[in-house]
Amino acid sequence: MTLRAWLAAWLLCWLPCAAALASPTDLQGHWSIVLVDGSPRAVDRISATGGRFRHESELQLTGAGVHVIDFKNSSVIARFEHRVYDASGALVATAAGGIESDEFNPFFLRHGRELNLPPGRYRVVTELESPFFLAQPEPYVDSLGDYRQSIRTGNALLLICLGIFIGLGLYYLSLGFIRRQRVHLMYALFILGNLLYNSTALLAVHDLVATGWFYLISVPILLSNLAYVVFVVDLLGIRADTAPRLHKASRVVLALLASFIAVAALRPHWSLELDRIGVGIFLLFGLTAGVIQARRSTLARLYLAANIGFFISGISAISLLDLKGVYSIYIEHIGLASVTIEVLLLALVLSYQFGLLQQEKESALLRAENNLRLACTDALTGLPNRYALELALAQLPLEGGLTFIDLDGLKRYNDTFGHDGGDQLLRAFGTGLAERLGTRATLHRLGGDEFAATSHDGAVEWVEQQLAETMAALRRAGYESSGASCGSVRAFECTHRDQLKPMADARMYENKRRRSVRDQPAPLDAGRVDPTASPNGPTQEERHA
Repeated sequence: MTLRAWLAAWLLCWLPCAAALASPTDLQGHWSIVLVDGSPRAVDRISATGGRFRHESELQLTGAGVHVIDFKNSSVIARFEHRVYDASGALVATAAGGIESDEFNPFFLRHGRELNLPPGRYRVVTELESPFFLAQPEPYVDSLGDYRQSIRTGNALLLICLGIFIGLGLYYLSLGFIRRQRVHLMYALFILGNLLYNSTALLAVHDLVATGWFYLISVPILLSNLAYVVFVVDLLGIRADTAPRLHKASRVVLALLASFIAVAALRPHWSLELDRIGVGIFLLFGLTAGVIQARRSTLARLYLAANIGFFISGISAISLLDLKGVYSIYIEHIGLASVTIEVLLLALVLSYQFGLLQQEKESALLRAENNLRLACTDALTGLPNRYALELALAQLPLEGGLTFIDLDGLKRYNDTFGHDGGDQLLRAFGTGLAERLGTRATLHRLGGDEFAATSHDGAVEWVEQQLAETMAALRRAGYESSGASCGSVRAFECTHRDQLKPMADARMYENKRRRSVRDQPAPLDAGRVDPTASPNGPTQEERHA
């Protein structure tokens, strides 16, 4: 069972149980709006854009004990006051509260107030005043024991969901700043906007932080609506070059939602209604974008699956005005559960996206390593090349050494056996010497018949000895005409690193010259006398010639 299905089943099972736990009595009565001059005017229901309203009803208490008066459907009430009159018209009890009120809440996260009255008939006058209302608050009375039992699950749901919002919001906020990714920042702002809205609307801010700025209910949602649209654009890769129509639609939606903020600043009583409209707009845009982009990527299909349930529950949360027969939860709880499920599922979608990005990063690193290895490797011999030698010299310690090697006889093998024969000599030499050097020194091919060996411990004499043994082995293997000259230098001999190669190269050619003179064969006519030569030897002109 998926997470969404599990939570949906849990809510469906829990709601009837919560209703069954309570034994409430609706305060049936009539509503009226209190005009500026204080006179009432009858209305069918309170206005969503706020105002001051009065509800008058009759209450019959048949049993002794403490009772609780509270509101069903919604907790978005700035201020309220209950006045209870007995049969003679005397005021016997008062209770006040609300999100903007400084009154102490005897019931955590609830507007409930205790009524300790004897059995009898009473008249209850309730006055509400708010800049706006989310739904129709309806007063009801319940026994103290049943009321305490019925509110537990709703309060637990609120605290769990707020904990999820705080954890995921801070995680993606820090991730967005660290990774400099707007998609994570927008997702974090969407979560934090809903955190402020729900924690204020459901009294958590009032009871935990002792503050009651009422517009924390509407303003954060105006901003989170914008953040959600930008999040969808970034998540689904909606760009002008890949999805021009959808990209243009996103610009229109963002402009419209931004205008809602300006309207709300001028008409604050309409801010929550603008929230409703904005939520409907971004839900529709998100669903449309998911459907269109689902044809192009697996990520978009996962987003679409996560968004469908949120669309249905979100539309229900912004359109419901009354929960028939349900007293223990508010419409705000339904919206909270809906957003929490969406937040969790979108977190899984982002985790999938993060996994894809990680795979792409690892693949790119692997390709870069392969390219670097190819860039640093000689194609013919498989040895490190000239570029690799530059990197090695940059890290060579002061006690390290460099040996330049020039392989003799390559041209002869190329001329005699073709370039394949010369290539065989190069490979045999490179493989043989590299095996002898092992890990103590590294052999590089610079190009043509030029090689170089680096050693971190400066064992240049040992490198030259391995070179001599390698050449002896090559001659025994059939490369009788092969030879090699070398020149070595230690790092501390040079003031600057760029002097290492010229010094090693100069010493190599000096050794090559000496070896060439030493190994030069005698002329074929050595010891024979030229009968045409002058007995007194060459003349001065001949010597100069």
